[in-house]
Amino acid sequence: MQQQEYYTAQELADKLRVNIMTIYRYIKARKLKAYKMSKEFRIGKKEFNKFLNKLEIK
Repeated sequence: MQQQEYYTAQELADKLRVNIMTIYRYIKARKLKAYKMSKEFRIGKKEFNKFLNKLEIK
């Protein structure tokens, strides 16, 4: 069984060059699926790629 890799909200904020609050807003608006582990959110790499594909300009 393959284990999925995860990003923290801060890692995604750094990667996208946005404020961490923007990532939290995406999570709250359910635009980005996340799991809460203790006090931090974790976002699966597959979920992040789906999120980026939805934002892509067509």
